[in-house]
Amino acid sequence: MTPNPTTPWCGLGDIQVGPPDLRQPPHWPPLSSSSPSPTPPSTSAGPFLPPFLLLPDPTLHLLLSPPPAAHMQAKKRYLFVSVGVALLFLVYMWALQIADFEQQQQQQQRWYRQHQLPRYPDYDQHQPYSQRQEADRASSKPPLPRRGPSNQPGHWTELTRLLGPYLEGGEQEEDGPQVHHQHSSPRERRSVRDNLYKNKRCRMETCFDFARCQPHFGIYVYPPQRGDEISATYRKILSSIQESRFHTADPLKACLFILAVDTLDRDRLSPQFVQNARTRIHNLPTWNDGRNHLIFNLYSGTWPDYTEDLGFEVGQAMLAKASANVANFRPNFDISIPLFSKDHPLKVGGMGGTWGTNGAAAPISSSSSRRYLLVFKGKRYLTGIGSETRNALYHIHNGDDIVLLTTCKHGKDWEKHKDSRCDHDNREYAKFDYQELLHNSTFCLVPRGRRLGSFRFLEALQAACIPVILSNGWELPFSEVIDWRKAAVLGDERLLLQVPSMTRSVGRDRILVLRQQSQFLWDAYFSSVAKIVLTTLEIIRDRVDSVVSRNRLMWNSLPGGLYALPQYSTDPARFPFYYAMLGKSPPPQFTGVIHTVSPLQPHPSPVLKLIIAVAKSKFCAQIVVLWNSDKPLPPRNKWPSTSVPLTVIQSKAMSSRFYPHDVIITDAILSLDEDSVLSTNEVDFAFIVWQTFPERIVGYPARSHYWDGSRSCWAYTSKWTNDYSMVLTGAAFYHRYYHYLFSSYVPSNLLSMVDRMANCEDILMNFLVSAVTKQAPVKVTQKKQYKETMMSQGSKASRWADPDHFAERQTCVNAFSRWLGFMPLLHSQMRLDPLLFRDQVSMLRKKYRDIERL
Repeated sequence: MTPNPTTPWCGLGDIQVGPPDLRQPPHWPPLSSSSPSPTPPSTSAGPFLPPFLLLPDPTLHLLLSPPPAAHMQAKKRYLFVSVGVALLFLVYMWALQIADFEQQQQQQQRWYRQHQLPRYPDYDQHQPYSQRQEADRASSKPPLPRRGPSNQPGHWTELTRLLGPYLEGGEQEEDGPQVHHQHSSPRERRSVRDNLYKNKRCRMETCFDFARCQPHFGIYVYPPQRGDEISATYRKILSSIQESRFHTADPLKACLFILAVDTLDRDRLSPQFVQNARTRIHNLPTWNDGRNHLIFNLYSGTWPDYTEDLGFEVGQAMLAKASANVANFRPNFDISIPLFSKDHPLKVGGMGGTWGTNGAAAPISSSSSRRYLLVFKGKRYLTGIGSETRNALYHIHNGDDIVLLTTCKHGKDWEKHKDSRCDHDNREYAKFDYQELLHNSTFCLVPRGRRLGSFRFLEALQAACIPVILSNGWELPFSEVIDWRKAAVLGDERLLLQVPSMTRSVGRDRILVLRQQSQFLWDAYFSSVAKIVLTTLEIIRDRVDSVVSRNRLMWNSLPGGLYALPQYSTDPARFPFYYAMLGKSPPPQFTGVIHTVSPLQPHPSPVLKLIIAVAKSKFCAQIVVLWNSDKPLPPRNKWPSTSVPLTVIQSKAMSSRFYPHDVIITDAILSLDEDSVLSTNEVDFAFIVWQTFPERIVGYPARSHYWDGSRSCWAYTSKWTNDYSMVLTGAAFYHRYYHYLFSSYVPSNLLSMVDRMANCEDILMNFLVSAVTKQAPVKVTQKKQYKETMMSQGSKASRWADPDHFAERQTCVNAFSRWLGFMPLLHSQMRLDPLLFRDQVSMLRKKYRDIERL
């Protein structure tokens, strides 16, 4: 709406303050330097005049006071000039910022050279690469969170200024020109990386043939060729695969191929380096550019820059590699494994700091404290890659609760490069015992060495010492499935001086959780070469069948991914060891499974009496009879009539006693021998106890083992003692998952042994359950009347009457302990009896009255 020209407006001299007439440009009076500054109008008079129009600037006077005919052109020129001036101002400020940034960078580099602050050369490359991988990661199965580079570059300049006084007097290299830590230009670094990983975009979906893995996940190990030199460590890896349930001798049935060429040590200066590996690998008839191949590697590259060069192109092969760099790591394809020494056991020979020699887990008390807060003892590199962090450790060493010891005394020519601290460091280094430090410290520092990984990582886990990891860019071992934030402290090499305050700020409860988790991870995945290899294979197997794979809870909770087979179920609520964690209780029903090897006798037959007694239990849902006799299966009218379904299954092998038959519908299984003598009250009471311990074996007949020093082997005994380590499955409850684990996890050679001897299947089940739970079985209500009767069964005596019975079972005990690598059985003195058991009170006051009369 156009205002009326005759409408009076509040004015200030000749300057109009009201809204101007849009039809004509306003007439501005000349502004000169001698003109008095106009007084601003009051807010009640109208809107305030823009302040820039009131400035007595001659330039603006010329621009804003043209002849009336040229008002429009003057306005355009004014706008153009204003925009141009603003752009020039912005360009000027931008140039100042760049110059300031470059100056800061130069100062920071000079400061680095003077003080030897910990830095990581390739660190700046990691984050951009991770960002480029976001699309690939989004399209694949999301991995567990991994430790990535810190995103705090903006605070680094200020931090160095604040920390400067603490670093004054830092040692400088005295051996002339410093060895370059990396290739001189980003282009050369990219060229090296591209040559190493020509298929760096490989993922399971693009570089793996899933069709080869149907219907079984078989692994084929190439036979060694004449003249092959295989290290002892690589022999352990190959042996672990060949003894696993995945191994196949037929390459046509293989999903995965393992090289016979030793690729563990690819350092050209190492005596274990295989010279002609490239030719031998690429000439394999089934190599196919590495497709469906798995390559193990512990050491790559060589002095001075220690790149990830293997000396051959991996192609489309997966790498199980130690010291993996996130810049080159192919997510959801490669696997990061820990760096382990040649002395690492093939199988578990002994546990860590809080574990007993028999495999038992000693509880970590929240009140347990250790003498030291943070410790480290290792080499100090005077030159070359990996020297920065270790050379700066003396800044936070206080000799009291933080003991960080380094030595220059390593290598042939260390004296040529020694600095002024070497002699003092070497003397301090010799005063402390490394194992004493490990087992008496809460935290253990794990700085990078020449490569990103370090032996200190596994040593800390074994000693129940919480690792404090300082190795920027390291893809932590098995980070695809393990959440390391629950077991370790992830630091930053550039923030070394913050490590003491960071460790002191961890509360006692948090320390307890970290230590318990670190011990679990050590025992589950890292305590032996076999477990490292099997964890690698299980991760690949989960990728092959992603629909049937373990979730994060299974990998990061007891008993671990190796014992929680997803082929049984992907729902943790169906596993017995997750009941308490999920706040669930086992269903209140069981299935009686009776193993029969003898023909039915005329009434009263012991097995028929047993069926009737079990069927009367209010918790019994069904009864399954496994007919393992040479005699024909009796007709239906020979079996008793029961109130619960009765199913008879023919079985020809002893190991089939623990086969996961589909007919079994309950989680709880009552395993019975045909000659067991149990009443309904005993069945009910044992089931009530099992509901409290659903992950264990709960039952009546108990046995024990002990170490026979005279023969240097394990011995088996059935004598009455104060403790026990086994509850035989002749009359015991357990979860049906152990049927699946027994059939799927135990190697075929052990199952064949059980079938051949027909005498050890119950012992093997005890070994398996104790290995999974790290707990002893539970015995209920002592029954001296219960015995494996040596009754005559026609013309054939019971197997308990065999004089070689105990000798065979002792042989089995030693064979099973060799399979696991340790003795998993634990002794217990606990026995659970009914309330008022054997008390001198009226029987009417007791719930299970019949038990005491037996």
